[in-house]
Amino acid sequence: MTDTPAPAVTIARQDGVAVVTLKRGDRLNALSRAVLCQLKDAALALRSDISVHAVVLTGDPIFTAGADLKDPATRDRDAAGLLERREMLRAGPDACDAFAALDQIVIAAIEGFAIGGGVALAAACDFRVMGASAYLRLPEIPLGMNMSWHTVPRLVALGGPAKTKKLTLFGAPMQADEALAAGFADEIAPDGQVLEAALELARRAAALPPVAARIAKRAIASAAEALGGATSYADLDQFALTATSSDYREAVTAFLEKRPPRFTGR
Repeated sequence: MTDTPAPAVTIARQDGVAVVTLKRGDRLNALSRAVLCQLKDAALALRSDISVHAVVLTGDPIFTAGADLKDPATRDRDAAGLLERREMLRAGPDACDAFAALDQIVIAAIEGFAIGGGVALAAACDFRVMGASAYLRLPEIPLGMNMSWHTVPRLVALGGPAKTKKLTLFGAPMQADEALAAGFADEIAPDGQVLEAALELARRAAALPPVAARIAKRAIASAAEALGGATSYADLDQFALTATSSDYREAVTAFLEKRPPRFTGR
């Protein structure tokens, strides 16, 4: 008899606040397809829980290093037909959209770093609390891919087009203080105290009149991202396209060989 592996995503509820924790038991907390499905399921479970008024999304010990490069589902996806591949690629945007759709106030507590899909998840939240030495990083464009998961309009709504281009195009880490100044973070807490700072904000949100808070959140989000769907509806197909390019393969090969890539636009 084999033991069932513990879920990577757990929910703890107390006094109107739910804490969703990603803990894979390593230092990366990478986002496999299975983990993304668990995150989506957690958000869907909370959506109808009217006893919860605020949600904290966090990772233990760090937020997340983004895509799991060792995920067997990636190999299955690369060998699949286009229709099947599109369905497999939905796991990331579906998880982000599930958190963005919550009526409760959602706070991302970012210790260490949020890379790639981790930034996408954080951008889908209402507030972001970062550790003093934490950073954000989006490596997709330098790797020959587009930025997907419906993230671009969310980042533009937070920081504006110029700062979104800086974060998105160059793949360089953005430290917490710069993220705060740019609008991509809302609060900086001492390292190791990020979850408690996020919980303090969550408790304040949970103490608000729940109906009025939910209405206000949806109104603000609708105004900020009125064109979000229109500008990001095709980013999944764009990812499917760029992930088959020669430039993408060259970027990955160069990364593994520790050399500068040579792009050809193919």
